[in-house]
Amino acid sequence: MIRACLISVVCAMISPTESHADTLVAARTIRAQSILTAADLKVVEGDIAGTLISVDEAIGLETRGMLYAGRPIRMSDVGPPALIERNSIVPLYFKQGALTISADARSLSRAGVGDAVRVMNLSSKTIVTGIVGPNGGVYVGRLTSQ
Repeated sequence: MIRACLISVVCAMISPTESHADTLVAARTIRAQSILTAADLKVVEGDIAGTLISVDEAIGLETRGMLYAGRPIRMSDVGPPALIERNSIVPLYFKQGALTISADARSLSRAGVGDAVRVMNLSSKTIVTGIVGPNGGVYVGRLTSQ
């Protein structure tokens, strides 16, 4: 008796249940490097792993590549808007404790807040990788405080 009840409980837990999940898709074809608005997006039924599920989480993000109408928008398809354009001159900071060293650098790619970007120090011609801060500067070294 107990064994039969246990088997039925396990079977009920394993069997698929009806679940409602949404997927975010492009409402129209959207060019790369466009900032998403509510008019660009729509929600459809379906659950696709790795895709965005609500309009709110995508508004204000920038497309990393072309988005085609009706296709799901994956998390890797969008990111924060770029603050730094390729070949632009940006401030480069090294901060450790009370010490701050700054220099000018040339960006080797586009990047947004929190993105890693390679830059060339204009004084030494050394290429380093840093993280874009909210002020548009690139921080290298330990990032304990910005």
